[in-house]
Amino acid sequence: MSSKVLAGFFLSVVFVLGSIPATAKSSVRIVRLSYVEGSLQIDRNTGKYEKAFVNLPIIEGAKLRASSDSRAEVEFEDGSTLRIVPDTTVQFPQLSLEDSGAKISSVEILSGTAYINYAGTKDNSLSLVFGREKIALTKSARLRLGVDDKGSAIAVFKGDVQVDTPSGQQALKKNQTLQFDATENDKVALVKDVDEQPFDAWDKQQEQYHQRYGANSYSNSSNNTYGVADLNYYGNFFSVPGYGMMWQPYFIGAGWDPFMDGAWSFSPGFGFGWVSSYPWGWAPYHSGQWAFLPGYGWAWQPGTVWSPFYAPHVLNPPAGFAAPHAPTGGTSTVVVNRGPAPVNVARGDKMVIRNNSAGLGVPRGEINNLHKVSQQVQQRGEITQRTHPAPVAMSAPARGGMSTGPASSAGTRSGAGTRSTMSPRPTGGSSRPMSSAPASAPRSSAPSGPGPRR
Repeated sequence: MSSKVLAGFFLSVVFVLGSIPATAKSSVRIVRLSYVEGSLQIDRNTGKYEKAFVNLPIIEGAKLRASSDSRAEVEFEDGSTLRIVPDTTVQFPQLSLEDSGAKISSVEILSGTAYINYAGTKDNSLSLVFGREKIALTKSARLRLGVDDKGSAIAVFKGDVQVDTPSGQQALKKNQTLQFDATENDKVALVKDVDEQPFDAWDKQQEQYHQRYGANSYSNSSNNTYGVADLNYYGNFFSVPGYGMMWQPYFIGAGWDPFMDGAWSFSPGFGFGWVSSYPWGWAPYHSGQWAFLPGYGWAWQPGTVWSPFYAPHVLNPPAGFAAPHAPTGGTSTVVVNRGPAPVNVARGDKMVIRNNSAGLGVPRGEINNLHKVSQQVQQRGEITQRTHPAPVAMSAPARGGMSTGPASSAGTRSGAGTRSTMSPRPTGGSSRPMSSAPASAPRSSAPSGPGPRR
């Protein structure tokens, strides 16, 4: 197929729920729930919490609540990130888009500890609200913010910030901490130091992952760069005559298709949209086109049109392929499970990776050289692979606003406990309402390959 035909295809991609009129400030913006570990809940502006899973679109007004065993990451369009640790609740009061294209975001830390890495992209802004204080970020900065009933604290790892308080503005520089004592009417104390907290190492590891794998690998893309690091880690780009640059995940076989594992998720005011279970499953399900290429199998071609709420649309599907269809009624999450079971955590720092998993359940950044590992899986059918999780301190400093930040209770090392980086998987291969305690999915014996197959 010619590149002109493909270009026409991409330009004709439409939103699942139709066109939405432009306004001076539009709430038709989503940010990505890019990492989930443990029991995370989301309130999608309905007043009701439900189970959250990776790649869920977060809309304006949504809340995230991490339990005592949970941590999560939210990725913004320009690559900025918000990470939350156990016993933390945050809200997104504003996710708006100006006519100029500027993105205005606001996050309120209601309780617990959050790590913010702001990219400082031109014309965009991110406001952080906590208690009676506020930080308006317009330049690159990295900080930790903690809130509890005794007060709050902001520690700056990179950049300079201005904190708006009821008594005026307070400047804060790199390697400084600002504390607010709620028991003394938010009395301010400036500490010229940053104490280490239990999840600092985990946050640093996640940031290094984005820095290492976050370089944009394709030019024919939208201005949204979130999810690029996952594409570079979990798969590879390659050029195909007549199609141009394509991308394909590792650990896929001849029987794999890109809609084997996912869920139809309902967002109030928008309806159902497809959410991929794969840890890399963001950009390929919001822009571009999935195509079936003879001799290669399924591959994704980046596109220029961005769709916030996605409906499967494919090019040149093989005989017998049927894309999933959105539910016609109700609001419950409906899971589609046709692929092999996710990888098993064997013990501690080891896991089993199987054929045709497409990276499902593989923790990001914790296994080196996935391309080589994928080749080994192709040859052997499955392998037991060692992971390299980030260390997390086993005990937390004293809680309270007058420390360098309220500390959530620290559990085991990342990777040592139960990891949940995918949507729930009930027994069977059909679409069905999500179970609160899903079982493993059936396994596939289809052969796999590490990338494009000729």
